[in-house]
Amino acid sequence: MLSAFLSKRFRHAKHKTGIVSLLSKASTLGVMLGVTVLIIALSVINGFEQQLEERLLSVVPHVSYQAPYEPISDWHEKVEMLKAHPNIVAATPEIDLTAMVQFKGKLKATQLKGVVPRLHQTVSGVGNFVQGKGIAQLELNEIIIGNRIAKSLGVNVGDKVTVLVANQHSEQPLAAPKRITLQLVGVINMGGPIDESLALTHLETLQNTLGLEKGQVTGLRAKVDNVFNAHDVAMNAGQTLPDLVYVSSWFRTQGSLYQDIQMVRTIVFLVVFLIIAVASFNIVSSMVMEVKDKQADIAILKTMGAKDSTIFATFALQGITYAVIGAFIGTVVGVLLAINLPNLFNAVFAEAGSNPLAGVYFVEFLPSKLIWSDIFITLAVTLLLAVSASVYPAWQATKTEPAQVLGNT
Repeated sequence: MLSAFLSKRFRHAKHKTGIVSLLSKASTLGVMLGVTVLIIALSVINGFEQQLEERLLSVVPHVSYQAPYEPISDWHEKVEMLKAHPNIVAATPEIDLTAMVQFKGKLKATQLKGVVPRLHQTVSGVGNFVQGKGIAQLELNEIIIGNRIAKSLGVNVGDKVTVLVANQHSEQPLAAPKRITLQLVGVINMGGPIDESLALTHLETLQNTLGLEKGQVTGLRAKVDNVFNAHDVAMNAGQTLPDLVYVSSWFRTQGSLYQDIQMVRTIVFLVVFLIIAVASFNIVSSMVMEVKDKQADIAILKTMGAKDSTIFATFALQGITYAVIGAFIGTVVGVLLAINLPNLFNAVFAEAGSNPLAGVYFVEFLPSKLIWSDIFITLAVTLLLAVSASVYPAWQATKTEPAQVLGNT
């Protein structure tokens, strides 16, 4: 109790000394900024990771099997084989190929997928981003395309487009592509590259175009219960298929993006941790100067019987208090900014008229997800550094010799 009282009195009296006050405020401000930046940065990274899992990984295949030569036959049976795997929650057939969409003389390349409407929504969440007719209601000779494809072609829902598909079964290498006329019934408005690359049509439409039988497809797709275990599940489940297939998972197509997010998380934490460390150890310089400034007071306290432990605790509490004040204010500011960061981002770039994330990432807004464990870790590290920074000045205070100090005064 005495140490806390003395620490408070020293802290208030200290404002009379300009340079000591300035250094203590600078160290507190540094801790505050470091904590604020770390909370915001980790929240943004958590937001990107959440959107990767909830948006992008809900659309791209978790696991896919593509036939390199001959089509896969009896897809109903193969789908049941995949669904029998304990880690696969749903499976569906697909015909996946590159095509050109044409409308009034304009062409746009697209990744065209032939899907079974009633099954596709069990493995993909793209239906949540479709405006117009849903995937479950998709019929023959209808198509759903990405929003950016529709804008580049100038096509609207209800218009008919021509789709050019490579004539894969022709003996002539330069054979003219097959043309099919499809009605646009929906537009995918997800944001990011999906909007400018993906198109969906009925499976039977492509089967008829490619001359495949009703039981034949070019690929199978599965959804797993744990997306981060998709590669192992893909290999294990693929061994049950009798067909020759290429095995793939989202790690091959989007894995680098996930690794980049984790790498950025580590780099950001280390960099901001060093900023907090520098700010925390600025406490050392301010405390050393304060000890020198208060040597007369320390000498008087010792002559009155104050123990070294009391002196040590008094100045240790000083340094910890600076860090606690900075960490508390930084946490409040960081949490408030992290919660409102998406709205602030939209407001700033709505005024500017440009979005730096448009068409670059899988989201066109700045996501933010606040995880309280990150805040607790940040505060724990900050307080640990503050305690470490306060030990040396507090120890130096106990070395004050009353006779020497009072004799010089």
